Amino acid sequence: MEQFRAFRVHKDESGFRSGTESITLEDLPEGDVVVRVHYSSVNYKDGLASIPDGKIVRQYPFIPGIDLAGVVTDSRDERFRIGDFVLCTGYGLGVSHEGGFAEFARVPADWLVPLPKGLSPLEAMGIGTAGFTAALSVERLLANGLAPDSGPVLVAGATGGVGSMAVSILSKLGFETVAVTGKSGLTDKLLALGASRVLNRTEAESGAKGALGKEQWAAVVDPVGGAVTGDLLKSVRYGGSVALSGMAAGGNFDATVYPFILRGVNLLGIDSVLCPMKLRLKLWEQLAGVWKPETALADWITVYELDRLPEALATVLGGKAEGRQVISLLP
Repeated sequence: MEQFRAFRVHKDESGFRSGTESITLEDLPEGDVVVRVHYSSVNYKDGLASIPDGKIVRQYPFIPGIDLAGVVTDSRDERFRIGDFVLCTGYGLGVSHEGGFAEFARVPADWLVPLPKGLSPLEAMGIGTAGFTAALSVERLLANGLAPDSGPVLVAGATGGVGSMAVSILSKLGFETVAVTGKSGLTDKLLALGASRVLNRTEAESGAKGALGKEQWAAVVDPVGGAVTGDLLKSVRYGGSVALSGMAAGGNFDATVYPFILRGVNLLGIDSVLCPMKLRLKLWEQLAGVWKPETALADWITVYELDRLPEALATVLGGKAEGRQVISLLP
């Protein structure tokens, strides 16, 4: 059968190894639809899948890549025809089901989203899982009463994938958006992205002493987790919310009940993996329309060829990524 390129990780008696190799469709898992992948994106979970102790991959050999966008080349499901452009994020892709770091992927039809008008495959993966997670965070905050006149919204990890997309989306919606980053020299880029102000981590956490700090933020978008979450909870205004979606700074944080019982603060868990399809379709339509993060897509996307994927993975794992990293699988 015709061969194509894929990035695969192996773990066997010879040890752990990874790299680009040639495979065929026979090497792919079962699924209703075959997609010629044009682009995938690089996320923290992909970085973990690329190392021996990342605790993401359970069976080897395996193709990582938790999202993809491309065109249908074969379908056993009437909802999708050859030539349709589609995207896929979440579910088991790149975790329990081989993913997007290959020129072809075979996936269940129930996981696929028709590519909305207004988005190219490159833009779809420029947004990718991170941008979808940012949109889901904003959606949950709005559903919990956040409005532009509520006050400033803090975005932690603002130079990362979720953070940069959240800054862009919130600024488009008219929010006073305060970006937080631990990286120096990126203030001008964050302001151009739409941030009203830029703080370093020390400044953002300066009011976090004791059980409660000064009320500052109407809401927080937090893709960082760890101690950052515990500190920021103390500074959320009465009735405000923290949308928590990540653990780049760790999976544990210290907190007391006081922000919740004295200020009515909401801690909102954001899971993009099993997001219901109805909401998934709605958010992708918004991301192709009124929520489209044009500035982020224009200025914060780095495109790598498949052979440079290890470089992109190392950048994400090392906390050095700025914006979004996209892998091109086109010839």
